[in-house]
Amino acid sequence: MTRVLVTGAGGPAGVAVIRSLLHRSDVEVYAADMDGWASGLYLVPAEHRRILPRGLAPAFVDVVVDMCAADAIDVLFSTVDVELPSLAARRDELDPTVLAAPSLETLDVTLDKFALAERVDPHARVPVTRLVGPGSAAEQWTFPIIVKPRRGAGSRGVRLVHDRAQLEALGDDETLIAQELLPGDEFSVDVFADARGEVIASVPRTRTRVDSGVSIAGRTVHNEELEETAAAVARAVGLIGVANVQLRYDVHGVAALLEVHPRFPGAKQLTIAAGVDMPSLALDLALGLELPNRVEFRELANVRYLEDVFVDPSEILFSENAAHDEVEE
Repeated sequence: MTRVLVTGAGGPAGVAVIRSLLHRSDVEVYAADMDGWASGLYLVPAEHRRILPRGLAPAFVDVVVDMCAADAIDVLFSTVDVELPSLAARRDELDPTVLAAPSLETLDVTLDKFALAERVDPHARVPVTRLVGPGSAAEQWTFPIIVKPRRGAGSRGVRLVHDRAQLEALGDDETLIAQELLPGDEFSVDVFADARGEVIASVPRTRTRVDSGVSIAGRTVHNEELEETAAAVARAVGLIGVANVQLRYDVHGVAALLEVHPRFPGAKQLTIAAGVDMPSLALDLALGLELPNRVEFRELANVRYLEDVFVDPSEILFSENAAHDEVEE
């Protein structure tokens, strides 16, 4: 029996991975989160629930290494962006636990939006991207443009800059990038690459309804341009395993790169239901099992609804990151 630990059990990605792996009869699933109220914890047996420090806490990796050793974990799945670089940097210390995550080099490129644009530009359409400062000042922009943090997830810190005066007012700040505005429809493409870096699945889906940055309604679509563009991006960054490639059409109707998330996305349930069970594929990859050359998907739509998990109050795990003494109605 293979033991798997999934961190980030309170997020939609963590829940999707846990639900996928629970369908396998050859797997014991352990779930971990920094918050004892994380819903995914209560999808697994009580003895398989764990509390972790925050992903950026100095002790985070040490705690995970000790936990994997104590529980004899075979494969570790992290579903949280901020956890991935520190875990990948100390991958050898987890041995014999296998970290099911891209290489540290791939993470460094994909989590740095400027480095990502430079890496992918020879291989796929990338919007004009400059560091805020001399590079952005010299560019002949068509305004408005987008300015956003060079690192960071979601829409935090993203702003629309309407003219050169606004851009110049930002000064020199290489933690920010200025980027050509892409006006077309946006798509997320879930991509999976095998141990050789060969893309065996590329599943575009719409973001029809979005809540807090997570798609809660959409559909998978067969679109050769989106599939091939996302695969080209994956090859350019040296992806092995799972990533989510966000694309948007430019003013000429060409699919262009927005971002790459080198982890399981929050809307992974739709891709799984459409026929590509990427958590299960990622587990097989981590275990060195043979993978198919290609995994096809069907067009499928989803809507998301709130689902409650009911447990006895005594089962709620204590964590310093949650207000356990407060009573809410």
